[in-house]
Amino acid sequence: MSTPVRYDEQYCPIARALDVLGDRWTMPILRELSFGDQRFTDMREHLPGIAPTVLTQRLRTMLDEGLVTTKPSSSPHRSIYALTERGRSTAPILRELARWGMPLLEPSHDGKTIRPAAAAAVAVRNYFDASAAEGIDERYLLRIDGEPITLSSVKGGGATRDEADLEIDASADVWIRIRQGRISLKDARQCGELHVKGPARSLRNFQRIFQVA
Repeated sequence: MSTPVRYDEQYCPIARALDVLGDRWTMPILRELSFGDQRFTDMREHLPGIAPTVLTQRLRTMLDEGLVTTKPSSSPHRSIYALTERGRSTAPILRELARWGMPLLEPSHDGKTIRPAAAAAVAVRNYFDASAAEGIDERYLLRIDGEPITLSSVKGGGATRDEADLEIDASADVWIRIRQGRISLKDARQCGELHVKGPARSLRNFQRIFQVA
């Protein structure tokens, strides 16, 4: 196993950040844990290509760096991994990496797919515009490949209500194509790849708040 590259000779905050975050697989592990606490087996499933020994080493390093912590699970001798406050502070870095890399994402092929939670994060939630959301209290239910994911115009979820103001049903692939500008929400709706339930006003709000063309 190769020795991680360090930038000890450079007196630079970028270099110091890369000493902690720059190892291969560290950022994808942070991405996975940003969706919620996970077991080792969960991360192996969601990180195709990573060797168990590498995942073990990365998690051990991230524990030492204070990015990750463990919680007891119902299964003996197994732990659940979760982000610490320090780990959660990498969210803006992950968000900007996703936005920067979105145009580079090739069209889906050979059965490659993006999970619903990941699609909601990288193609919708990452583009939240707080100024556009000011004064609006709405909830949006996205059904992505059948999985329900709720977003809100208000940090923390806003007012409690039994039903969403707007429901949108589409695949993860459609959301990626919309975000890349390869299809518009209107065109996806017209060709039957995206379905909307709710008032036009809420759809307009959703598009403004999450910058969806």
